Amino acid sequence: MIRVFLADDDALVRGGLRALLEAERDISVVGEAANGLEALHGVRVSTPDVVVMDVRMPGYDGVSATREITSWGSPRPRVLVLTTFDLDEVVDDAIAAGADGFLLKRATPEEVVAGIRTVAAGDALVAPSVTRRLLEALAARRGAGGPEAAFAARLTEREADVLRALAGGMSNTEIARSMHVSLETVKTHIKHLLGKLEVRDRTQAVVWAYRTGFVDRR
Repeated sequence: MIRVFLADDDALVRGGLRALLEAERDISVVGEAANGLEALHGVRVSTPDVVVMDVRMPGYDGVSATREITSWGSPRPRVLVLTTFDLDEVVDDAIAAGADGFLLKRATPEEVVAGIRTVAAGDALVAPSVTRRLLEALAARRGAGGPEAAFAARLTEREADVLRALAGGMSNTEIARSMHVSLETVKTHIKHLLGKLEVRDRTQAVVWAYRTGFVDRR
């Protein structure tokens, strides 16, 4: 059972998410909060697997709460950030805070459920249909290129292929199938490329790929 905590200042949004998620046999909503401070307290008490975190909330916002949760160390809840995409200029900060993934508030119910399962599994943290537009916009705002692009030379051909696959939203299992290698081999490639790019996690690796223009290479 995937235990989910909902943090959003809009009671209607929380109610809709709760109704959606509790209709799933493998998901249970264990708590709600209307701001970041309430979320931190509720998460500590309810110990969920995934926190669905709104970015903009009054007082202590979702970015600050995300930064606090991701500092707890392992094991900790996974944080899936909710964003309105076009309006949330603080999404850069959410990435820096260590968010494990992103959902657009206009995502379909199926995308929301799939996104939560994906993050809970710790597999494909960047879901293709949900976050690609977000990351492309982030890259456009920041601009391509820069000194980080030189880091690409450190990657082996296989590692570069895995990074492109991650940027395309593929899960570990899908990458292993497409590359005809084992799941453990894929995980090893990901571990190595994270170290070479000097990024913390898969989400930041995908942001790096978009920001530097790496995903446009052939």
